[in-house]
Amino acid sequence: MLIVVGAGLLLLPFATHQSIGVIDALFTATSAVTVTGLVVVDTGADFTLFGQTVIALLIQFGGLGLMTFAVVTLIAIGGKIGVFHQQVAATAFNQTKLATVTSTAKSVVLFALMVESLGMVLLFICWIDEMPIADALFHSFFYAISAFNNAGFALSSDSLSAYVGDPGTNLIITGLFITGGLGFVVWIDLYRQRRWHKLNLYSRVMIISTVIINVVVMLLFLLLEWNNSATLGALAESERWWAAWFHATTPRTAGFNTLDVAGYNDGTTILTILLMFVGAGSISTSSGIKLMTFVVLILSTYAFLRQREEIRIFNRSIPEHTVRKAFALTVISVSLIWIAFFLLSATHNLRFIDAIFEVVSAFGTVGLSRGITGELNPFGQFLIMFLMFFGRIGPLTLGYLLAKPKRNRVRYPSTEIPIG
Repeated sequence: MLIVVGAGLLLLPFATHQSIGVIDALFTATSAVTVTGLVVVDTGADFTLFGQTVIALLIQFGGLGLMTFAVVTLIAIGGKIGVFHQQVAATAFNQTKLATVTSTAKSVVLFALMVESLGMVLLFICWIDEMPIADALFHSFFYAISAFNNAGFALSSDSLSAYVGDPGTNLIITGLFITGGLGFVVWIDLYRQRRWHKLNLYSRVMIISTVIINVVVMLLFLLLEWNNSATLGALAESERWWAAWFHATTPRTAGFNTLDVAGYNDGTTILTILLMFVGAGSISTSSGIKLMTFVVLILSTYAFLRQREEIRIFNRSIPEHTVRKAFALTVISVSLIWIAFFLLSATHNLRFIDAIFEVVSAFGTVGLSRGITGELNPFGQFLIMFLMFFGRIGPLTLGYLLAKPKRNRVRYPSTEIPIG
């Protein structure tokens, strides 16, 4: 409903400088609500101030999650949430206790508004000397929402390339989308506990994993792209470090870029595809299979190779149902990506690397592209829209809504089958 309403608003005569087609409006609304950032129409050049404001609001509602707003609305009007809907909300929030859903929803909205307001003020300070006050105010408003919600929508056709070596803009924008991507649960836990040893297991793993991945990927990016004249090779040395930091953090669903993504070496492109597939934290503004899912997969594989009965982390064991959930989510995600990649390749004359990059970017709601989004035919655009929608909802959340769990009261004898 939000996508349809958003598309209708973008089709209004005063939303664009020149009228756009229904498919273009629907694609833009889908990309905004799913906080992806893939575009077929130039956001800064083709949309008016009204149209850009509509896009910003669609990003806000989509980024914080429709489930969050549904819960908050019910609370505001005094409604009571049924057990079934609490379970659905708990799944969307990745909560194990139904009682925490309401408090989490309230905290999510408050936290988001506070961080976005701070980001807006800091960006305004950075940009006030570069543009008129009114433009600086709107740009900071738009980019604060787009960055925190990991949307990747920009008011310039080259995204943030003009700020490739600007420390302030780089730190604020990456700070916003890392904050949004880390996940609300982690920040709420940090606020309540304020001691490392008191943090829950999930928060500690997320923080450590995020730091390791960002640092390692930044170093790999420098190594792979240092002499590439299409990316880092054309920059001054100090700008190379800022660009490497930005592009190490942006694939885990932020979608902004300060370099030409199409100019990446193949090795960097493959690394970026992996990062887009993994994504960031649960209960965050990011998508993908989520970082914790990736960690569970690695730990379970390691436990199998070491012939351990339990999967352990920080002197805790991970339940079997969590491992099954991680594998199910990954299999569903890989299957969907493969089918979409097959269909896109069969209906378009695209390079292999460009097609798979676009598909994974859409599924992970990242928004990075190698320049083929505008070349897609109507079928390709609808395919990408479906991927963005499905990637934002989450395969498991959709599965819980569609499947009715059945308790099997019959057990069968086990048998060994050859694997591998």
